[in-house]
Order: sequence, then C-alpha cells, then structure tokens
Amino acid sequence: MTNHGHGSAMGKVKFDDNAKKSLSRLFKIIFKNYKFHFFVVIVCIFISALANVNGTLFLKILIDTYIAPFIGQQNPDMSGLFYALMRIAGIYCIGIIATYIYNRIMMYVTHGTLKKLRDEMFEHMQKLPISFFDTNTHGELMSRYTNDVDTLRQMTSQTFPQLINSVVTIVSVALSMIVLSWQLTIVSFIMVFITIKISSKVGAMSGMFFAKQQKDVGKLNGYIEEMMDGQKVVKVFTHEKKTKEEFDALNEELCDSMTKANKFANVMAPIAGNMGHLNFTMIALSGGILAINGIGTVGTIASFLQLVRSFNQPIQQVTQQFNTVVLAMAGASRIFDIIDEKTEIDNGDITLVRSIENEDGTMQETNSITNTWAWKIPDKDENKFHYVPLRGDVVFDDVDFGYNDDKIVLHNVSLYAKPGQKIAFVGSTGAGKTTITNLINRFYDIQDGKIRYDGININKIKKSDLRNSLGIVLQDTHLFTGTIMENIRYGNLEATDEEVIAAAKIANAHSFIKHLPDGYNTELTQDGSSLSQGQRQLIAIARAAVANPPVLILDEATSSIDTRTESIIQNAMDALMHNRTVFVIAHRLSTVRNSDAIMVLENGQIIERGDHNTLIQQGGKYYQLYTGNLVLE
Repeated sequence: MTNHGHGSAMGKVKFDDNAKKSLSRLFKIIFKNYKFHFFVVIVCIFISALANVNGTLFLKILIDTYIAPFIGQQNPDMSGLFYALMRIAGIYCIGIIATYIYNRIMMYVTHGTLKKLRDEMFEHMQKLPISFFDTNTHGELMSRYTNDVDTLRQMTSQTFPQLINSVVTIVSVALSMIVLSWQLTIVSFIMVFITIKISSKVGAMSGMFFAKQQKDVGKLNGYIEEMMDGQKVVKVFTHEKKTKEEFDALNEELCDSMTKANKFANVMAPIAGNMGHLNFTMIALSGGILAINGIGTVGTIASFLQLVRSFNQPIQQVTQQFNTVVLAMAGASRIFDIIDEKTEIDNGDITLVRSIENEDGTMQETNSITNTWAWKIPDKDENKFHYVPLRGDVVFDDVDFGYNDDKIVLHNVSLYAKPGQKIAFVGSTGAGKTTITNLINRFYDIQDGKIRYDGININKIKKSDLRNSLGIVLQDTHLFTGTIMENIRYGNLEATDEEVIAAAKIANAHSFIKHLPDGYNTELTQDGSSLSQGQRQLIAIARAAVANPPVLILDEATSSIDTRTESIIQNAMDALMHNRTVFVIAHRLSTVRNSDAIMVLENGQIIERGDHNTLIQQGGKYYQLYTGNLVLE
C-alpha cells in the first residue's frame, strides 16, 4: 500500500515516491501503446486552446476596430465586421471539432489502457504463489480490479486532457496578456500566485486521506465478501449483531477517511473561484486607472478582462481535478503493488512429455496422444535429453517446513509411497496432514530435506508439469460457471466428451447427471449451488478421474458426503485409485483401513506408521482413536 509522510506542523502531506512512480508508470504504458493517438490528442488540444485564446483576443479587435471608430456615425460601413465575425466563427468551429476529436480518442485510449492493466493484473495473479491468496481477502483483491481501476478511468479520460488543455491555455493566455499589457499582467500573476499557494496547502492535506480511502474501500469489500460467503455460519451461531458491529466499524472508518479527504478537496474549487473573482476585480480596477491615464484602450482592457477569465478558469479546473489525480495515484499504487508481487519461483527444467516405450525398454518422446508419460531430463551435453518413466514414486527425506522461517510446522518428516500404494494420514486438526500434500504440489517450498518424485528432486521439475502429473480432490469443492461437461473437463482440457462421461461413471456421477433436465449440458452458477454437496463432490472426483494422474491426493474428499453416498462411491474410488499412488486424508478412520500404510501425525511429526493391523497391535495413538470411535477433523 501507499505510505505517506507527514510534513510540517501545518499538516502538509505529500505522496511518497512510490505513488509518483506508479503514476509515471501508468503514463509510460499509455505512451508506449498509443504514441500516435497521443500525438493527435496533443495537436487537437493545442488547436482547441489556441482557438479559444484567439476568440478572446478578437474582442480587442472587435471593439477597437469595428465598434469604437463608428460610435456616433450615421450609416457606418459594417461589412468588415461581418467577415471578421465569420472568420472567428470558423476558428471556433475548428476548436469545437478538435475538442470532439481528442475526447473521442482519449476514451479509446483510456479503455484500451485499462483493459491492458486488467489483463496484466489477471495474468500476473495466475503466477503468484498460494501464500499470496492466503494473506489477501478476495474482496480486497476484487477492489483493485473495480474501484482502483475506475479511478484511473476518470483521470485518463477527463483529467489528463483537461490538464494539458489548461497548461496550453495558461501559457498562451499569459503570453497574450503580456503582449496586451505587462502592467496588468503583473497584477494578475500576483493574484494567481496567492491562489496557487492557498490551493496547494489545502490540497496537500487531503492526499493522505484519499490514499487511505482506497485502502478502506478494499478492506470493506473484503469483509462484505467474507460475510456473504459465511452467511449461513453467521445465522447458525446468531452472530448477526457482532457482524453488524464489525461492519459498522469498517464502514465508519471508510466514511471518516472519505469525509476528511473530500472536506479539503471540496473547498479548493470555491477558494480558487473566489480568488478568480477577486483577480478579475483587481484587473478591472487597475485597467480602469490605466485607461483614465491614457495607457491602453477600452478594447485592450475588455480583452484583457476576458483573458483573465480564460486564465483563471484552467487554474480552477486544475484545482478541481486535484482529488481525481490523488485518487488515481492511490489506485495506480495499489494496482502496481499487485503487478510487482513476486511470482512463484520456478527454476525447474525437467518437463513432462508423452512417450512411447521402445523394444529395448527405453522411453521416447512422441507427439501422438498416448497414456504413457515420461520426465524429459536435460543431459549435461547440450541439446541432449534422457527420459524417466512417470510412475508415481514419492519419497519424503527428512523434510522440515514452516509457512514462516521462524515457525517450523513439520519436523523431520520421512516417508515413501511406491507406485500403486495407498498412503493415509490421520491426526487432529493442525497436525500437518494437508500441509504434506501441499508440499507434493509445491504450493510451498520446504526449508530443509528433499522430496523426490520418481527419483527426481521436485525442485528440478517445472511446477506446471509437476502439477499436471497430480490429481487432487479437495474438501472444499469449487465449481465454475459453465456446464457440468465443462466443469469435469477442467481436469483435462483435451478430454473428449466420451472420456468425460467415462470419468463421471467412475465417480458414480453419471446417474444423477443424466437425470438433470439438460444432462451434461446443465449450466452451473454460483459454485454449483443448485446441486447438493454430495453431487458437487462427485463432480470434483470425476474431474480428478478425467485427468488420469499417476498420483492422486484425496484431502478429506468424502467429508461432505453422507454415509449412503460414501458407500456408493467407495467402490468407484477404489477403481479410480487402482494402479495409482494415492495420498488420503480422511476424517473417518474406516475409510483408511485398506491403506498400505497409515501415518499418524501430531504436532507436525509422524509419531506412528504402519498398516491398520500393525497399528492396532501396537496399541498406540491410532488404536486409541480407532477403538474410541473418534472422528478426526
């Protein structure tokens, strides 16, 4: 987030370098992708501003050339005035057309830039580690895509061209004022200097609060998203009052920061406006004195007064746009904070490829669709590789792991799973069961020890290829918006309809899917809320089945399924696990009895290991859990 430093006792606050750099990065993106468009915009802004200045200067010509000389004359010749008016009308039309063109172009540039930013944010988020999403609420992240991006929309489409227009207008008007009357110009500049000093002091006070406002919006969105997801839990435990109090506190914090930010920002326009009126009055008074003393003409004074209005107006516009610029700086900082997040470290160079087995038993890479896979390992000799068949042999060798380096949660974990073996983990909540399976996926990297997959250190395997070789069914099922067919195919995007249906049959999901009105083409929304929890879990299991991985991780996969449904799918699960290395985390000990090995964990350590009968004979922790009919969660 953007940090802000406090200045003098007067409360002046300035954005730090990060906010300024973020805004600079935004404009670099715009210039890089829309150079020609920006060139046209700048030209059109110059034309529009100069047309307005030219129109103001015409007032002097109108009075001194076409009005004053004919005062008191009978039947004056006004033909010159008609042509002069037509000329200035043409100039104004050119200015209007130029304004229309640059506004249209800026809308195109703005939405194109915001699209690129959203694309870059979303693409970058796909590369971020799981730990990032563990420490940031979904609502807060969504706020960056919506609220923060929207602050940039207003600034780039309206504020930025208006600021350029204001600068061009101020410079051209200032030069014109100097040409008309340097004396009146000095008076005007003194008043403008006072206006800028006052506005800058008032404006600086709101900078900190606008940045805090964006942060508070993200926090509030995060809380709302969390409460919407957990509304049933809130009602079950009658936490409505507590939830309302927490929401009120966050809402009050947002209201406070918004009020303070806008309290200062909203007084800037009236201050600038009234100082402009005072400037106009001072020029009128000074101009009158100069005219009385024969310095300057009536047309000069009238034209100069119009120039003063033209000079004050862009200054007022700049001050009015201050809060938009500050919001954009805060929004840009939060957007680039996401883009600058460190991606997952992946130094692996070993990839997974389709293969065929030669007559001599060696593996060979192929582009054909086969059910045989191999690890493609680079040799020391350049451009040479050797292949190791994908079998599903997993070994943990004295592994230590902690989510933070100063707090280790797994201690000296050693285990092995031979191809086709079923390994079960049991233990209380927080014992480290799920953590072990997360390490196999390399969602996190270990602090010490080694994890080998088919004899290969998993740090050397490219993460995407490693995860492609693993299938996982989580306790919390997530279904995407789309058809049931598409949701199952999520496990293998290359799967045919027939393979999807076969996977559904393995998971015993085919029967209930066929009874739905649209079968496999049934549209799912809101995380599959139209299905029961058991049906959603069956689709998740079918998704793992269609992936056809050699290693399968079942993280309490049947915990949300009733006993009858569990018995229905158990045979299908056994078929799914056949000839696969399987890691099972189960809250019902009856589901792990047929495991080849059961690991009992406590406080991040394996305290017992063996098959069901061996552990029962030992009479230890597993025996106590099993005979006590305790349900592990």
